[in-house]
Amino acid sequence: MSVIETYKPQRPRLLFFHFLIGGMVLVLAAGLAYRQLLRAGAYGERERLQNQRRVLVPGPRGNIYDRHGRLLVGNRSRFAVTLYLDELRREFRTEYIETVRHYRESEAEGDIARSDRPSPGQLEQIARAHVVQRYLDQINRLLGRDEKVDLRELNRHFQQQLLLPYILLDDLKPEEFARLIERLPVESPLQVYTSSIRFYPYGSAAAHTLGYIGTSEEISVEDLPGEDLKTYSFKGTVGRDGLELRFDSLLQGKTGGAIYRVDPAGFRVNEPKEKRAPVQGHNLYTSLDIDLQLAAERQMQEIGDFKGAAVALDVRTGEVLVLASKPGYDLNAFSPRLSAAAAEDINAREAWTNRAIGGVYPPGSTFKLVTTLAGLRSGRLTSDATPADCDGTMRIGGRTFYCDNGRGHHGIIALREAIAQSCDIFFYTCGLQIGPDLIAAEARRFHLDQPTGIDLPHEVRRMLIADPEWKKRTTGDPWFAGDTANMAIGQGFMGVTPLGMACFVASLARGETTTKPTLVHDPERLPQHTEPIGLAPGQYAAILDGMEGCTTRGTAKILATNFLRIPGLRVAGKTGTAQVGPQNAIINIAWFVCFAPIDDPQIAVAVAIEGDTPGESFGGGRYAAPVTQAVLKTWFEKSQHAGASAARLTAN
Repeated sequence: MSVIETYKPQRPRLLFFHFLIGGMVLVLAAGLAYRQLLRAGAYGERERLQNQRRVLVPGPRGNIYDRHGRLLVGNRSRFAVTLYLDELRREFRTEYIETVRHYRESEAEGDIARSDRPSPGQLEQIARAHVVQRYLDQINRLLGRDEKVDLRELNRHFQQQLLLPYILLDDLKPEEFARLIERLPVESPLQVYTSSIRFYPYGSAAAHTLGYIGTSEEISVEDLPGEDLKTYSFKGTVGRDGLELRFDSLLQGKTGGAIYRVDPAGFRVNEPKEKRAPVQGHNLYTSLDIDLQLAAERQMQEIGDFKGAAVALDVRTGEVLVLASKPGYDLNAFSPRLSAAAAEDINAREAWTNRAIGGVYPPGSTFKLVTTLAGLRSGRLTSDATPADCDGTMRIGGRTFYCDNGRGHHGIIALREAIAQSCDIFFYTCGLQIGPDLIAAEARRFHLDQPTGIDLPHEVRRMLIADPEWKKRTTGDPWFAGDTANMAIGQGFMGVTPLGMACFVASLARGETTTKPTLVHDPERLPQHTEPIGLAPGQYAAILDGMEGCTTRGTAKILATNFLRIPGLRVAGKTGTAQVGPQNAIINIAWFVCFAPIDDPQIAVAVAIEGDTPGESFGGGRYAAPVTQAVLKTWFEKSQHAGASAARLTAN
C-alpha cells in the first residue's frame, strides 16, 4: 500500500465553515419562508394601507314639503371651478426644476445671496403656486376676472386633501358656469364642480320651524370598506335647528365614495378600485300648510314691527298647520354659511327665539276659559248665575282691582256675556268663589304647565301654573286673595306658550283635555281621543255661546266688521291682554285664541303679539284677532274650494 493511498488529510476548519455556511443558508431560507409565507398577509396589509386612500362624498339632504307636497326646503346646485392637483405631478416637477435653475442663475448674477435662497420645501411650494396660477389665469381670461392663488390655502390643501379637487373659484354665476362648460376641455384637470346646498323657496316663511344646517367635518359612512385607510372627505352638513335638526338622521343622505391607489408621493394612479355613488336622504312631509303660514306671517308684518307668534292646529289630529314666529330671518342667508353681518342683524332684532314654543307669557283673559271650566266642573259656578255687578272696580284685600275691558261697566251679567265682554269683575268674583287650587288643577288637567312634546328642539320647559303651595315654597310668602283674583284672569304667577294655548283651545273644541301636536303629516292619521272635558251639554253650550259672542258683539267684534268678516264661518274665540316686565317698563301682550267652525271644529288658532311700548294699551281684539282672521279666511276659502272640487268629482 502506497503512502498516497493511505493518507487522509484532516481539515476540521474547512468542515466548520461548511457547517456554518449551511446553517446560515438554512436560517436565511427559514427567514424568507417566514416572511413570504407566514407574514405575507401582514406585509400585504401594510402595503395596502400605504398605497390606498379613501375619498368620501356626502349624499344630498332630503327635501322638506308641506302637507300638500309643496317644496319648503330643497337643494340647489352650487358651481365651482376646481383643479385636480394629483394630475399635475409632472408639471409640478418641471416647474420645480425651472424654479431651482432660476434661483441659481440669480445667485450667479449676484441678484440674491445664497443665504436668501428658499429651502427646497419652499421652492416646491413656489413651483406649485406658479402652476396653479397658470390654470387660474385661464379661468380669469374666460370670465374676465383677476383672481390670485391663496398660497397658504393651496399648501394646506396639498398637504391634507391632495386627492380632493382644489377649489379655484366658488359660487359661480349661472352664466359663468355655462361659459366654462362650453370652453373647458373635457380632459383638462380644470373642471366645473357641482355641489348641492340648501335652498328655501319661501325665504323667511316658517324659518324657526324649518330650521337651518351647518357644515360638518364628520360624515357618517355605512357599508363602504376602507375604514382603516387614510380618508379624505368633502364637508358634510348637519341640522342645527328646527326640523333640520330634529329629523337630521332622516334627511341625511347616504355617503358615497371611492378607494384609489396612490404612489409614494400621494398622487392618484389608475381608476378607483371601488366606487359608490352618494344617495339623497329621505324626504320629510310636514303638516304645515304654506298658504296658511304665509297668511299669518303677512298679517303679522302688516300690523307692525312687533314680536309675536301664531299657531294653528288641526283640531282632530293635532297636526300643526301654522307655526309662525316674528321677527324672523331669511333661511337662504344660512346657505352655504351665515355671514357675520347677518348673524349680528339677527341678534340685534332678537330674532333667534321661536316664540311659538319658546315665548312664555301670562295668558291674560284667554285663561278665563280655564276659570270657567273649573267653576262649572266644581259646581261653584253655573251658566246662568250672576255673581257680580260690574261697576268697573272691585276692592279685594285692601287693593282696588279694575275691569280693563275698555268701558268697565257691565252691570249684572251671566256667564255667556261675561265671556263675550271679558268682564274682569265677573271673573274676580268667580275666582274667589272657586279658589286657586281648583283653578290650578284645571289648568294642569289641560297640561298648560308642561311642554307639549312637539317634534321640534328647544321647546321651553319653564311654563308656570302657580298655587298657594308653590308661592310658599318659592317665595316664602303666603297666598293672598289678590293672587287668586289675578289668577282668575290669567295674570300673576303664570306663564304659557302660544303653542300650549293652541293645544288647549283645540282640546276645548273637541270637548277633551289633551292635544298632542305634531309637525309630521300623515294622511291616514286617526283623530285624537283623550279624557272628556267633563261638562254637561248645557254647560259646554254656554261656553261656546260666550266665545261666539266674543267674535260677533264682544271684545273681538272687529271680526264681525265688513272688512274682516268671513261669511258662512262661525268662530268661537276669546281675546286677552296680559302684562309682563317690571312695574316701570310693563309690556302688554295681545292674545286671541279660537276654533272654527263652531258646529264642526276643524281648526284651532292661538296668536300672541308683544307690544313694543311700555304702558301702551294693547288689546287682543285689535292686534291678535286680525292675524287669526287672515289664517281662518285662507283656511275657509281652501276648504270651500276643496269641497266644491270633491262635489264635482262625485257628480261626474
